[in-house]
Amino acid sequence: MTTTEDRPAVTAQKSRGARFTGWAGNYLDERTSISGLTKEVGRKIFPDHWSFMLGEVALYSFIVILLSGTFLTFFFQASMVEVVYQGSYVPLKGIEMSAAMASTLDLSFDIRGGLLMRQVHHWAALLFVASIGLHMLRIYFTGAYRKPREINWLIGFVLFILAMAEGFTGYSLPDDLLSGNGLRIIDGMVKGIPVIGTWISYLLFGGEFPGTDIVGRLYVLHILILPAILVAAIGVHMLLLIINKHTQFAGPGRTNDNVVGVPIMPVFAAKAGGFFFIIFGVIMLIASLFQINPVWTYGPYDPSPVSAGTQPDWYIGFADGALRLMPPGLELEIFGATLSLNIMIPLLILPIFLALVAFYPFIEAWITGDKREHHIADRPRNAPTRTAIGAAGVTFYAVLWAAASSDLLATHFRLSIEGVIHSCQVLLIIGPIIAYFVTKRICLGLQKKDREIALHGFESGRIVRLPGGEYIEVHEQLDEYERWKLVSFEEYQPLTVLPDAQGRISLNQRVRSAASNWFFEDRISPVTSKQIESSRDDH
Repeated sequence: MTTTEDRPAVTAQKSRGARFTGWAGNYLDERTSISGLTKEVGRKIFPDHWSFMLGEVALYSFIVILLSGTFLTFFFQASMVEVVYQGSYVPLKGIEMSAAMASTLDLSFDIRGGLLMRQVHHWAALLFVASIGLHMLRIYFTGAYRKPREINWLIGFVLFILAMAEGFTGYSLPDDLLSGNGLRIIDGMVKGIPVIGTWISYLLFGGEFPGTDIVGRLYVLHILILPAILVAAIGVHMLLLIINKHTQFAGPGRTNDNVVGVPIMPVFAAKAGGFFFIIFGVIMLIASLFQINPVWTYGPYDPSPVSAGTQPDWYIGFADGALRLMPPGLELEIFGATLSLNIMIPLLILPIFLALVAFYPFIEAWITGDKREHHIADRPRNAPTRTAIGAAGVTFYAVLWAAASSDLLATHFRLSIEGVIHSCQVLLIIGPIIAYFVTKRICLGLQKKDREIALHGFESGRIVRLPGGEYIEVHEQLDEYERWKLVSFEEYQPLTVLPDAQGRISLNQRVRSAASNWFFEDRISPVTSKQIESSRDDH
């Protein structure tokens, strides 16, 4: 307890602390001008819509990955040197295995908190990839990738690919049966490349599969190279986010030049700090209750016992599914060499699919000819073609993803593996087409409904009898904010083809015009203010 005599000393101590803090702050500010940067960043406004939190989930789960991964690096041995396991897990005691596998078992059974940290690391990685994917879907379906954010979309896509690469390299480190089978699939795909495939495999694995040091090479990628690129890409992504401003959904007072929300300092910073600990706590809870891959059950890698249920983590499933859906016997003999089309076709289709996703903002900008800046996010229904394309892409990915579990679908539902594969092959072709047309029709139907509600209000359920004996239902009019959401979108027109100075129309213009007409062929015009006023007079 502080007495009255002690108070002057305490006050003097606080004064000295304040003077030192002020001196240190001035010292740094004079040499770095950090106060200007802090002031500028602190004024950054963040919208308050819940969907913008998906990016935060990705960022915070990445921080959890770094923290838990740092703990694991102190105990994991990235070596394929053969050792005899002498740990506390009795069923594997005395079994020869790699040092990587033995250290993974030690982390799971002999190091206090080791298994918890392994599971925290694993679940945080799964959440990281999932949140990036959902964040990209939110950006795509709201059109938030348009000018001036095309580069940031590209960086976000690179982050998604890096996150999958991080997950796969970490998944392969324990050198257990499951991860070994995953590496064997990669080795088979690499060797399927004509001429250079075998050489690439030898270079990657350091010899005939499984090589002598593949775990060490993956370890360097996993803890050094890929995280460094990830951190740099996240930094650039956040910097461009500040420069380009946040998008926001339409509403009163929300324009391209005016973002409505809360500033970073102090409101958003306090909320973000609390949200980080919520994410951390949820990951810890999941890691405490739900088990990750039990490597001790699978045992060390052995190429002979390959059975049903050996799938990679879900985010790599689309690549595995593409291999499973290829028809058998797709091989050609050319000059005495075998060309494996069942491997080459997925190796061509998947990069094309990923390239279309990466460069879609530039493709759409070329089709529409839209060179304006966009800071207001679209409602997906107001861009029916874009939304339909996204639904088709998600369906294509989902079918490949489901095909990666074809053996589990067959065993769990007592189906033939051939039936599951053939069904997925059919769905891979017709599924995206059906998804495209159904989604587009739904979007146009929702637009028509919004137009009707904006003009005539919504059904109140109250029936009134008119003097002439007719019964009608009274419609309640919307308030200004609700009506704003329904009518505040722009109408786009297809590009017109104009001849050049010589009166000629180039092939590029013709193709672009045809693509633009297809993109905007079905559209609902937004309600105008005159139509709203006329509707009010009628009511």
